Parts: sequence; structure tokens; C-alpha cells
Amino acid sequence: MQHTYPLTIQNCIGERLTFTGIEKTPNGDRVLVTGLCKPGAGPAMHVHFKQDESLTVVSGQLGYQVLGKEPQMAGAGETILFKRGTPHKFWAANNQPMEITGWIEPAHSVVYFLSALYAAQNKSGNAQPDPFDGAYLITRYKTEYDIAEVPGFVKKVIFPITVAIGKLLGKYKHFKDAPEPLK
Repeated sequence: MQHTYPLTIQNCIGERLTFTGIEKTPNGDRVLVTGLCKPGAGPAMHVHFKQDESLTVVSGQLGYQVLGKEPQMAGAGETILFKRGTPHKFWAANNQPMEITGWIEPAHSVVYFLSALYAAQNKSGNAQPDPFDGAYLITRYKTEYDIAEVPGFVKKVIFPITVAIGKLLGKYKHFKDAPEPLK
């Protein structure tokens, strides 16, 4: 799926990302990103199975945690690298906004996935995406992304049932141009 850059997305919980462009690297396309988070805002514990993610703090403080480890902090000028397959989360720490810059490599479907996820959060009005859209995205792209905080039973049983009901109700027309998931 082709995008025009810069592309800015924003969710209702205080996260704004701007995908500024694509850089060619030996590992594939690298999507460049800048972001702004309100105090306390940031994504849930998640994992990119096929991508590395690098974040550099421009201003504020970045709280971050790798699953099973203690939370840590990074300040202006510090860079954090989350290797593919590493469950992690991050947030704007110390009751102040945080500005970051970084990249995700290879890009694959991350621009589409995050755009759709933010839209699903905006649809629900909170951090939990709209149930039908969230189930669809996590089920369709399960080989690429995961939200570690969602119980396995929900992902394996409830989400597929929700997706089937959503298909019957015609709730997925807005996903007609969704890129194919990676195998």
C-alpha cells in the first residue's frame, strides 16, 4: 500500500505520530517517524515480530519497559532500540510531554496497521480499540504484531468469533484495501 508522506495519525489518548518518509536500507524500507505523547500516554505492551524499532528522545522523558524487566527511563538525546520479537511498551514519563524521533525497519505494513489501530481507538473513544476493529487487526496481522496485554484465550477464541460476527454484520468494509499479512 502506497502512502504519501508526511502522514500524521493521532489517537484519542494523547499519541501523535508523523511518518515522515521512507529510507532504503539493506534490510528493506525503513519508515521514519516523529512522535509526541501527552504525559502518561504511550502504546500498550506490544511486539513487532518482523521489525526493529528505534526511538530517540528529543524532549521530555521516555519511560519504557521490556516484558519481564523493570521499567527504565531515557532522556533527551538517548536512543532505545527494540529488536524484533521483543515485547515492549513506552510512555511519556514524569508528568511531561515527550517528543521522539525514530524508525521502524523493515516497514512492511506498520503504517497501515498503526493508522487503523489509532482509528479504532478513536472510534471507541479510549485506549481499547473498537472491539470489532481491534479483533480484526490483531487476528489478520497476528504473524506481524501482537498486543501482549491481551490474554491468549481472547486472541485465540474470542477474537476469531468476533471477526466472524463482524463479517456477518458487514463491519469490515473499511478494511477492503488492507495489505496482505506477511507469512
